[in-house]
Amino acid sequence: MKRFSLTAVLPFVWLAAFFLFPFLLVAKLSLSEVALAIPPYQPRLDLSQGLNGLSAFAQGLDLETYARLRTDHLYVAAYLSSLKFAVVSTVILLLVGYPLAYGMARSGAETRRTLMMAVILPFWTSFLIRVYAWIAILKPEGLLNAALSSLGLPTLSLLNTDAAVYIGLVYAYLPFMVLPLYAVLERQDESQLEAAADLGCTPIQAFWRVTFPQSLPGVAAGALLCFIPMVGEFVIPDLLGGSGTLMLGKVIWTEFFANRDWPAASAVAIVMLATLIIPTLLYQRQQARMVDGR
Repeated sequence: MKRFSLTAVLPFVWLAAFFLFPFLLVAKLSLSEVALAIPPYQPRLDLSQGLNGLSAFAQGLDLETYARLRTDHLYVAAYLSSLKFAVVSTVILLLVGYPLAYGMARSGAETRRTLMMAVILPFWTSFLIRVYAWIAILKPEGLLNAALSSLGLPTLSLLNTDAAVYIGLVYAYLPFMVLPLYAVLERQDESQLEAAADLGCTPIQAFWRVTFPQSLPGVAAGALLCFIPMVGEFVIPDLLGGSGTLMLGKVIWTEFFANRDWPAASAVAIVMLATLIIPTLLYQRQQARMVDGR
């Protein structure tokens, strides 16, 4: 009984230590005032004064930093741009990842293991190194343009563009789309396809009426697993998109380290987290359904 109780409590302790407590610190920081000090903010909530400090905090609470996020064009543009990059990249990942996962699921056992290894192999290399490799490929004198020139084709200017960001996002998050789809497709009963063929369905009709509807849990899991972290992505837009690419991750970094406006950066992080609560809850619900086999 004691072991069971400890096992049940440990996840909550972990969440409190590594999520709830940091979240409360960031929330408190977002309600602070910018100051020329080290660290560069002045807390409005002084817990050392007890109830008096809490009362003074409640009376002086104006949410000025959050109001600035709504009225400042930079923050609004970064928020909408992050959603755009995440949504478009998720759609591209689904279009690319579904055929890959389907081909893996329908391959023989030996080929399936080889393809699975090819999908997870990039995880053996540092994420930062892989993104830097794309700089060497996409830069004007890089490998891509060298290959195009050797074929007599016009060169492309992709680095520091939105296209480079999409390429980097799709490359980096493709395994996160393929693996959930493969897990669902690999478990499907092929006898259902044979039954559909006996009833007069063509292979395409059987796919859309049997295979695809049963793979929707994997589609939802892969889409949410990619969309959620891409909204706050920093490394890829910073290295491949250049200074003109606006995303929330870059805005947070700029406010923290360049502008030293920690309250604004914390408020942006809180807004981003609030945006991702619904997708996160949907992902957890979808994962629970997949575990239950529904």
